Amino acid sequence: MELKQSLSVHLEAEKPLRRYGAVEETAWKAEGLGRNQLDIISMAETTMRPEEIELEMAKIQRLREVLVRRESELRFMMDDIQLCNDIMDLKQELQNLVAIPEKEKTKLQKQREDELIQKIHKLVQKRDFLVDDAEVERLRLPSREESRPPT
Repeated sequence: MELKQSLSVHLEAEKPLRRYGAVEETAWKAEGLGRNQLDIISMAETTMRPEEIELEMAKIQRLREVLVRRESELRFMMDDIQLCNDIMDLKQELQNLVAIPEKEKTKLQKQREDELIQKIHKLVQKRDFLVDDAEVERLRLPSREESRPPT
């Protein structure tokens, strides 16, 4: 309670604070950088014109798009590596089973062979789909950038 009172007394003693965005309420000083002061928005660390802010925002947006695209590529690479590792593990197990002569295999080993072949087949299909999807995305991005109007 005392804090609220001391703040209110302190704020009343000083000139009233201006909210950000209230450009028309800001008292501009006559001296400056030689620009038309009414076209400048003043912030804590920097002073920029609206056009400069728009350019900076456009640069940030392009950077964001590049980073999102790179994140997507890295996720694809991680998924691809994981699928390849899973396929290699299953192939190794299958090779061990195939090394056993057919006459010596138990029914359970023959079943496991079939299961491994099915699992490998599914993982290969999944990886093929992933690669196709990545290729479509890669081909689609340059066409999107060409159709963008220059800034």
